[in-house]
Amino acid sequence: MYKKVIKPLIDFVIALLLLIILSPLLILVAILLFVQNKGTPFFFQKRPGRHQKAFNIIKFKTMTDEKDANGNLLPDVERMTSLGTHIRKLSIDELPQLINVLKGDMSLVGQRPLLFKYIPLYTEDQLRRHEVKPGITGWAQVNGRNTISWTKKFALDVEYVDNISLNFDIKIIRLTLKKVIKSEGVNQSASRPMQPFNGHN
Repeated sequence: MYKKVIKPLIDFVIALLLLIILSPLLILVAILLFVQNKGTPFFFQKRPGRHQKAFNIIKFKTMTDEKDANGNLLPDVERMTSLGTHIRKLSIDELPQLINVLKGDMSLVGQRPLLFKYIPLYTEDQLRRHEVKPGITGWAQVNGRNTISWTKKFALDVEYVDNISLNFDIKIIRLTLKKVIKSEGVNQSASRPMQPFNGHN
């Protein structure tokens, strides 16, 4: 009942309220990034959602599109802007995903939507992380995210899938707010980038 009816309803209502309440901040950040990036302030990318269904994730664009002499994008650390660093530190770059929640692509709480290229590398058990909608925050995010191994992250994702409840979601949101306020490792940054998954780490 909670997973199929109550959770989606709570997601929609809270996401709508947050978008209204945070609209002045979102507009200001969008304007600043539009000027800095000389174009779109948003980053769009195809990600696998529930049952691996593709959707376009929306984030604030915190890195430039600078490329090397061969036309390849420079490393994230070199493309991260000073404004982008502050936005990521405060996890503001994730806020546009509230639109994804309104659309039903994501939930407030769930496993983070990663890249399609990782799917063939998952074990059968790790693939179970796609049994639920991805979330803006999740059990792995509040348990270290970039300081723990991929294996541990995926184990935490599956643990969440097996134990979804209102109390569990409230606990994760509470821990997320605590970590954001303390600027602890909820989000990646230029100094602590997310390492790619290779099927073993």
